[in-house]
Order: sequence, then C-alpha cells, then structure tokens
Amino acid sequence: MQNMKIEETKYTPAIELDASGAITIVGKSYPENTFEFYAPVMKWVESYFESGAKKLAVNMEIVYFNSSSSKLFFDLFDLLEENNNPELIVNWIYDAENESAMEAGEDFKEDFEKLQFNLKAK
Repeated sequence: MQNMKIEETKYTPAIELDASGAITIVGKSYPENTFEFYAPVMKWVESYFESGAKKLAVNMEIVYFNSSSSKLFFDLFDLLEENNNPELIVNWIYDAENESAMEAGEDFKEDFEKLQFNLKAK
C-alpha cells in the first residue's frame, strides 16, 4: 500500500492518503468531473480496507463544494461506514464563521450515525 498525494488546484482540494492510517482533504471541491477526479481516492480507500487495515483518521476541511462533490462525499462516507470499526474517525473541520460548512458537516453526521463523526470548528 503506497501513500498518495494530489496537489490542490483552483477547483480541487489537496488530498493526502497515508497508508499508516490518515486521509486529509483540504480546500475547495468543484472539479469538472467529480467522480473521475476522486476515482483514485475511492480505489485507494477500498484497497486500504482490503489490506486488512483498521485504523483510519479522515480529516476533511472543505471550504466549498458543489452538489456532485456532496454526492461523492456521501459515497466515501458510505464506504467508511461499511468498514466501520472503533479505530475509524472522521473529523469534519470547518471555519467557525462558515455556517454552511458547519451545516454540511451536521447533515453528514446525521446521515452516518454509525461513524465516529466529529465536527471541529477552527
């Protein structure tokens, strides 16, 4: 299992996938083809769980995202929930002044009650 890093662009977030058990997604997410952009990320996460790994911290600090990114995040959280265990944590990090980011995190938390889903204001 190898680490993966995707650089931030004007339309896409910086993504770091660390095989030691961490995923970090930071920035804006409104790529032209969301599912194509995130395909390597989803494949990496699936491979991570197939390898038998359990410990995973997912840190998401998304400033803005479009509806197709929202659907993709839903799919990601669904995948995480399927592989849920006590060592899997999702941290939704948002600017305390960005009410829509906070509300989006609250919505995801409600949708995925089985995940340890933490809302963290900064």
